[in-house]
Amino acid sequence: MIVVWVVMTLEQLRLFIAVAEREHVTAASRALNVTQSAVSAGIATLEERHGVKLFHRVGRGIRLTEAGRLFLPEARAVLARASAAEAVLEEFSGLKRGTLRVVASQTIAAYWLPVTLVAFRRKYPHVAVELAITNTEEAATRVRDGEVDLGIVEAIVDDPVLAQWPIGTDRLTIIQASPCLPDAVDAQWLRAASWVMREPGSGTRATLEHNLRQFGIEPAELNVSLVLPSNEGVRTAIEAGAGIGALSSLVVTPALHAGTLHAVPQALGIRSFYGLRHKERYRSPAAEALLSLIADRSL
Repeated sequence: MIVVWVVMTLEQLRLFIAVAEREHVTAASRALNVTQSAVSAGIATLEERHGVKLFHRVGRGIRLTEAGRLFLPEARAVLARASAAEAVLEEFSGLKRGTLRVVASQTIAAYWLPVTLVAFRRKYPHVAVELAITNTEEAATRVRDGEVDLGIVEAIVDDPVLAQWPIGTDRLTIIQASPCLPDAVDAQWLRAASWVMREPGSGTRATLEHNLRQFGIEPAELNVSLVLPSNEGVRTAIEAGAGIGALSSLVVTPALHAGTLHAVPQALGIRSFYGLRHKERYRSPAAEALLSLIADRSL
């Protein structure tokens, strides 16, 4: 008697994910540079092996079945783990190959981190660097889901699966377009001002709200005229006269020197930037090398 074992392969998972994301066999075959018949055969093998249908095939279109929808995140997780395992082997070769995946919040990615990334590339030219830019909340999600090796954010993240530690410092500055600055800034003045704010989930906004509470001001008490999803949008709106706001000194210093913005005389104190990593995930030599360069820079 001959017994044939049919096992799920990573290639079958790649085929399934490609089709699921595009809902089109031809588009998936082009993206993976394989034949349509290879894609169809890989999907058929999965379906036959487990006795389920992963796609509805209606006319010339395809859609995920309930089984396919449940299977998709699991398939992605398996491929992510396989990529992580391969990266471990590559990176042990003295950082001669591999990829460093970093996610950083906007202020850090645009103004604080690039100098260190340039130094990293000079020292390790064969290690590719992929930098994703988003707000603090989304950055934490990507670290937790294993999409990146390292996160660098502007606020403390409340997530027990993530390790976080201070990695740098910064200061928020309250700014306005008018050169006519108040003689004194108190809670009443801050409540009455028209504010331009970053979006919820950004580290800049979280830090501002924390500081306002030190003055006895709840964020809901503010007169918010605009909420914008980028530092540049907030800065430009304030320069146009939309109100006041608080941004990193890294963002506003050039505008202060140029005279297009003016600093309101109210210190918000020093804030920390934080490194983020998953407590149970492997931290690559490339991530360690970047952290070492950041530590040397702060000395």
